[in-house]
Amino acid sequence: MELDQLDRDIIGALVEDARTTYAEIGQRVGLSASAVKRRVDRLRETGAITGFTARVEPAALGWTTEAYVELFCAGRTSPAEIGVAVARHPEVVSACTITGEADALLHIRATDVRHVEQVIERIGAEPFVVRTKSSIVLSRLIEAPLITSRNESPFLL
Repeated sequence: MELDQLDRDIIGALVEDARTTYAEIGQRVGLSASAVKRRVDRLRETGAITGFTARVEPAALGWTTEAYVELFCAGRTSPAEIGVAVARHPEVVSACTITGEADALLHIRATDVRHVEQVIERIGAEPFVVRTKSSIVLSRLIEAPLITSRNESPFLL
């Protein structure tokens, strides 16, 4: 779908705060609230906007430890097979296939290092996993939203 500058500005406003009213967005981008609503509805229908969520501080839920785990898989394990297996573990907050020696990279959040170890042991027990390589996160240096408003990095809308 082709997005014009108004669509991009509306998306930028929603990324900054998804609870912003259509009237507030309209003031910001120069449209009426009903025009903003029509555009948001169209953006949702076409899949440009996939949903709205609350961002929760993981530590508030007791998930204070995170790790990245590389998976090395046997044979020609498909990405779909990896995805199905790791999705069974609620501690896996994202998973992707990657270039390099590993077949996939998992981002894990857990309550402590022992919990991370238990998750890695459970994932390592999957029949297709040959080995894992993990790194514990010490501190986050940057945590930016996937898309930001027009005048900020990482992406210009």
